[in-house]
Amino acid sequence: MILFPAIDLKQGQAVRLRRGEMASATVFNEDPVAQARAFAAAGFPWLHVVDLDGAFAGRSENRAVVEAILAAVEVPVQLGGGIRDLAGVEGWLAAGLRRVILGTAAVKDPELVRAACKAFPGQVAVGLDARDGKVAVEGWAEASELEALDLARKFEDAGVSAIIYTDIDRDGMLSGLNLEATVALARAVSIPVIASGGLAGIEDLRRLTAAREPGIEGAICGRALYDGRLDAAEALALVGAGDAAC
Repeated sequence: MILFPAIDLKQGQAVRLRRGEMASATVFNEDPVAQARAFAAAGFPWLHVVDLDGAFAGRSENRAVVEAILAAVEVPVQLGGGIRDLAGVEGWLAAGLRRVILGTAAVKDPELVRAACKAFPGQVAVGLDARDGKVAVEGWAEASELEALDLARKFEDAGVSAIIYTDIDRDGMLSGLNLEATVALARAVSIPVIASGGLAGIEDLRRLTAAREPGIEGAICGRALYDGRLDAAEALALVGAGDAAC
């Protein structure tokens, strides 16, 4: 199982939000590149980066910072936020990303997901950000009537490399992963699922690993890692180092 440390970017800084609310941002590091180096040095096999400004603007807003992170670390990086067309997917992969995450585009332009998966096999993930089971888009500011499970099933044959499933109401709240919903999604589709939103500490990871659900590829950790509730060495020892070649 892979543990992905999150670097969420807002105006060039590494921050954490609560339930996706931009006004609730807490700055944890004014130098995201240094943070990326620290995570890589700690042994994390991947980095999960989100361009929060881009998610709201519909275009990449923190490109220079992301490119600096890519230049600074050797571990693979996945990026979401503001990637809304094939040119954006191609440009980011050419810049050195291992995987791009399409969220809003998966709801509003599902054919883009299919085209991107066909053009770049194994390098396109879908972000399913759900509130009460319904997918939210545009940086979580806009709700849809689409059920997360229904959307996931639409991409079963598309070649999506992973689904990042986030429970918005738990994100940044340290209230624990929504293990039940995550396991249910992993069992309902053949696409690997990454758990996100609310990871509060080592007990969440114990519960996740104890579930022994082969469809769960890993989990994203954010606030708990930044504020010391989750010890990196203990967490990595529990889940294993993961497969950086994934």
